[in-house]
Amino acid sequence: MPPAPPDSVVATRYWHRREDGRIQCDLCPRFCKLGEGQRGLCFVRARQDDQIVLTTYGRASGFCVDPIEKKPLHHFYPGTGTLSFGTAGCNLACRFCQNWDISKSREFDTLAERASPEAIAQRAVALGCKSVAFTYNDPVIFHEFAIDVAAACRAAGVKAVAVTAGYVMPAPRAEFYAHMDAANVDLKGFTEEFYRRACAGHLAPVLETLEYIHGETDVWLEVTTLLIPGLNDSTDDIARLTSWIVERLGPDVPLHFTAFHPDFRMRDRPPTPPATLAAARRTALSSGIRHVYTGNVHDPAGQTTYCHECGAALIERDWHRLGRWSLDPAGRCRACGTACPGVFDGTGPGSWGARRLPVRFGA
Repeated sequence: MPPAPPDSVVATRYWHRREDGRIQCDLCPRFCKLGEGQRGLCFVRARQDDQIVLTTYGRASGFCVDPIEKKPLHHFYPGTGTLSFGTAGCNLACRFCQNWDISKSREFDTLAERASPEAIAQRAVALGCKSVAFTYNDPVIFHEFAIDVAAACRAAGVKAVAVTAGYVMPAPRAEFYAHMDAANVDLKGFTEEFYRRACAGHLAPVLETLEYIHGETDVWLEVTTLLIPGLNDSTDDIARLTSWIVERLGPDVPLHFTAFHPDFRMRDRPPTPPATLAAARRTALSSGIRHVYTGNVHDPAGQTTYCHECGAALIERDWHRLGRWSLDPAGRCRACGTACPGVFDGTGPGSWGARRLPVRFGA
């Protein structure tokens, strides 16, 4: 494997030396133990010059303005555009990865776009984006770059959004979320066996991240679960997952059930039937979660935000396109006055719509 470009390599802090001569990365629960020149499973963190370095600082697999609903975030400045980018690699090994061409990439050619944190923040402002989103692969693994971008965005009045699997250790987690404004955490299933067999990881650290974000930060939180037929879509699994959310995170954290399509190393499973998503949504609502959505299918009723008090449609959605808006400037239902949980602009919804706009910074 060719070495990383020198201008993309920065020192990191979350590691320690072991008595056997290896260095252990302490960023995530994988605890990769590296000899000189070796890379962690994530690909982007490596032992170089007797320390752990990030090898992809300032590089991205591409930039695009997406609707914020695509992250998905339905209660964080709805209708606005978010300047989105990812790098390469991942610290989980999900057999069903839907972005495997990026997250499993081991080629620096994938990282053809270069941009400084300040340039990203300035471009977001110029494009009229309310936020910058770290997405397509997990920002946990490019921790230092994501934090610097978030800091530059905050200085420019732009919000920072993390789309993540939440697989991170407590110390870097606290530093990371001190710079974020919103997060969508992918809760991939609700059994240790599923995480071990399908993701090569563990469930407990993800649950700890969810509880930390909700209980210890001001970050707006939403949760997504990709339902895979026969693996994590049983009525019992969904009932336990949704009950846990209500008990530990409360009823106001929105939950998204999204449809799987065969990809990467899991092509033997069929796509998720829309009926499975609808049934999961009913289970979640019965468990007490107030805002539950379906994704990756055409389901306007399952993607619309309703008032949990009177049932009025507050934000109509069809895919990522917004329709009727029935929130007052304070984010309350115009029919009954009940507050809708979320972060809203008092002037109403954004006007970005469903379009996607590729953005170039130059190689």
